[in-house]
Amino acid sequence: MAFSEEDRIVIEYLRQNQNYSAKRFIREFPAKEWKLGGLNALLRKIDRTGSCRRQVGSGRPRTARNDENIEQVQALVLSQEDRPQTHLTQREIAREVGISQTSVNEIVKIDLRLKCFKKRRATELTEANKQARFERSRQLLTRYPANLVHFIWFTDEKLFTVASPSNSQNDRLYAAVGTLKKNIPGSRLLRTRSTFSQSIMVSVGVSALGRTGLHFVEPGVKINGAYYRDVLLMQNLLPDIREFSKYYTFQQDGAPAHRARDTVELLTRETPDFIPPALWPPNSPDLNPVDYKIWGVMQEKVYKTKVRDVGVLRQRIMQAWHELDQRVIDAAISQWRARLGACVEAEGGDRKSTRLNSSHDNTSR
Repeated sequence: MAFSEEDRIVIEYLRQNQNYSAKRFIREFPAKEWKLGGLNALLRKIDRTGSCRRQVGSGRPRTARNDENIEQVQALVLSQEDRPQTHLTQREIAREVGISQTSVNEIVKIDLRLKCFKKRRATELTEANKQARFERSRQLLTRYPANLVHFIWFTDEKLFTVASPSNSQNDRLYAAVGTLKKNIPGSRLLRTRSTFSQSIMVSVGVSALGRTGLHFVEPGVKINGAYYRDVLLMQNLLPDIREFSKYYTFQQDGAPAHRARDTVELLTRETPDFIPPALWPPNSPDLNPVDYKIWGVMQEKVYKTKVRDVGVLRQRIMQAWHELDQRVIDAAISQWRARLGACVEAEGGDRKSTRLNSSHDNTSR
């Protein structure tokens, strides 16, 4: 057990001057609740050294955290600079240096005084993009108060590849303790990825009312304006949405096929309401619930184990969509106005914090 400095002085004096035993200490000082084993160990030390104080150089030698190992660990944890996805985990560093993972962790935190930030994907924004995002986010907040968000159908297309996405857990950035994430340049926190693999394109729509079916784009088909209008909209998405409600708002991003004049005319004619290209913020996957939440949830399920071929990939996507809980969709949509508000506060710039809650929604905007 631990003894206070005052306890140690009293025990040392009584042992050396009156030869108190451990049992006598317990009998004479019952309020201290000292343990017999702890007292015996301390008395042996006093008898052996003449003092209960710690001797110089005692304790476990500091061998793992020496200058050589600290230098090696520093070189490895900082090796990812300008080389995305090359960062080693602490376990890998421990194996390479030949010390324990605990020692690596202590070197990083105590000796190097570094903290770890996880990188995330983001779209590069021009000043024109920022201005458009700022103005259109304000307009969307005004046009769609919280009670109307319930009727918005958010849509998107995604390309799933047989090759698994890169593991962002191994793409980290270390900075000095005390550094705020918002003070780190965005270029150091963003990562890019390119993959050449067999793939499948899918199209979906979600809302607080429900979700559409999962619609596959056949391999080799190019999603031009005609295909988007005639197949994805008229045969797939719009019939699915009409099964839930006569009134709804249709949302799409600013892809070329989406903002084509014929597409805008079709949506004006075929839907009760839709968010036109001139109103949707450009380069804004962070403002579409399908982009910022649904695809991520599905991707986790699809790539839980290695995908062997396109056939397996198709089955995985279908199963992930079938198992998707509506509560996940509702939670994502509940963040939409809060994210618009964050975009306005950032004056159209990229938001550094993704921890938004629907309670932050400001309906007065």
